[in-house]
Amino acid sequence: MMDLALRRRFYAEELEAVCRLRSPALVDAFAAVPREHFLRPGPWVVLADADFAAGIRTRTTVDADPARVCHNIAVGINPARQLFNGQPGTIGVWIDTLDLAPGARVLHVGCGLGYYTAVMAHCVGPTGRVVAFEVDETLASEARQNLASMPWVSVQHGDASQVAGEIFDAILINAGMTHPLDAWLDALVPGGRMILPLTAALAAMGPTLGKGLVLVITREDQASLSARVLSFVAIYSAVGLRDDDLNDRLGKAMLGGPQQWQTIARLRRDRHEASASCWLHAETFCLASA
Repeated sequence: MMDLALRRRFYAEELEAVCRLRSPALVDAFAAVPREHFLRPGPWVVLADADFAAGIRTRTTVDADPARVCHNIAVGINPARQLFNGQPGTIGVWIDTLDLAPGARVLHVGCGLGYYTAVMAHCVGPTGRVVAFEVDETLASEARQNLASMPWVSVQHGDASQVAGEIFDAILINAGMTHPLDAWLDALVPGGRMILPLTAALAAMGPTLGKGLVLVITREDQASLSARVLSFVAIYSAVGLRDDDLNDRLGKAMLGGPQQWQTIARLRRDRHEASASCWLHAETFCLASA
């Protein structure tokens, strides 16, 4: 059998090739961070793209060999709640887009058991700082234990609506939102980037899942924020931070299709009247084409 370290390296380089990861540091992080350390004991309930195509919702690994999770699959944290450690090929692209560098300050909202927090912490190194929030108290406690070997990581129990005046070079929102919080936008430094999944909860998917768009928000300077669509996503909905009215308006906006949402170019925070350039216009923000 292949040595586990070699298997992790193969897993990381497969992600690099298939997902076109640009960052060598991120590839090294995927090779170095043991995913099974950030999961509950196996065998594991897993889910891959092919499972959807075959009409199978989940399956269980045949044993608890750590090699079973060295693949581009989602792994159950609490499958009964539809809560998974997401696909590395999806979240890896989000992290790659953040352009993490040694010494960077990172905010991770929705850290689960801490796997992707550890991957980002490996990228920024001991001179950096990672602040991770998890709204589920049990998961936050487990993540704190899992990340104890990385003292530059702080795990906090909460919804991250308050970030204590800190500033960040990169923010990863790892749950479906209906809007960006002002606290997060205010905390982003010039040149900093935020990954923001904006999703509409759908009755057919149950109360905990939504579908929508992943946005890359970049602070160009103190006064302006650019925005672009990175991908489409289905993801666990944020707890306690969503707005029902915006959920409905977001769902209607997405019905316009790619020809409309691909024109999104900036996030406006100034008060203005809705116009044809506004894709999603709200009281505190607007996603617009111009």
